[in-house]
Amino acid sequence: MSEEKSNGNIKLFSLNTNRPLAEKIAASINIPLSPTTISTFADGEIAITIDESVRGDEVYVIQSISDPVNSSFMQVMIMVDALRRASAGEINVVLPYYGYARADRKARPREPITAKLVANFLQIDGVDRVLTLDLHADQVQGFFNIPVDHLLGAPLLAKYFYTNDLLDNIVVVAPDHAGVSRARNFAELLKAPIAIIDNRSEDEFDPEPDSVIGDVKGKTAVIIDDMIDTADRMTVSADILKASGAKDVYAVATHAVFSGRAAESLEQSKLTKVIVTDSIAVPAEKQFDKLAVISVADLIGEAILRIHNNQPVDELFISKQNPDVKLR
Repeated sequence: MSEEKSNGNIKLFSLNTNRPLAEKIAASINIPLSPTTISTFADGEIAITIDESVRGDEVYVIQSISDPVNSSFMQVMIMVDALRRASAGEINVVLPYYGYARADRKARPREPITAKLVANFLQIDGVDRVLTLDLHADQVQGFFNIPVDHLLGAPLLAKYFYTNDLLDNIVVVAPDHAGVSRARNFAELLKAPIAIIDNRSEDEFDPEPDSVIGDVKGKTAVIIDDMIDTADRMTVSADILKASGAKDVYAVATHAVFSGRAAESLEQSKLTKVIVTDSIAVPAEKQFDKLAVISVADLIGEAILRIHNNQPVDELFISKQNPDVKLR
């Protein structure tokens, strides 16, 4: 861990959606969370009070823009406004999960680019820097005219397979053609070949992919994606991989969105294990036996200290298992 400046005036604040992760980040860098009072009026309006002085301080606000997405985002906006009016020296927003990132382009006529809209709102509100993790598309960084530090969870997720001795006869699988780059990068960390679920539908998700490109017979297949939302993609991919002769199938994703019956579907699927991070808090009712959660607290904490001390963050993109490999 990098050392904090002896004369530092760094302060951490947590909003509501992922306080367990914020507490772990605070513990990992030995900086306590500063107190904030968050309340809601009867009609749903959010009220926030910062319970200590932040004048001239370097502030980090930790919040995943996850369910309830709109309320989570408004908490960030209101908190930043409060900090700016309280004369905070620098306002950094830590978004372990960047909601609305899937709307990153116009795929059809008359569609919004909501990821860009969110970026605009944050900048207009007075945010000085954004620290985030595994954006749905790297291009979202370009929507900002302020510094964006984009951390990657893949080395932490890859470590699970090293730690549990699961590298023998392994293949990394992209759930569609759009995920090939992510699968290739993950495969480099595991020193494994790749395969692709051949989905040629024009729809975002086709419940009956055509086939598997690549050899998965008798192998441990690892499906890699940035998030698991409804879990349809993962469960159907597991079905076709098993039908194609895969011995075991693992699902790996950074963000456990787990909408609706996703957790139940994953538990009942042909998946051997589901590995995610704690970028989104998984409530008790959505936890299940096949689930393994890897914490990103140390990664984010180290990034915060490096930013604070004007040190490079790119070293955090290097896998400790394979130091010569950097994720693109």
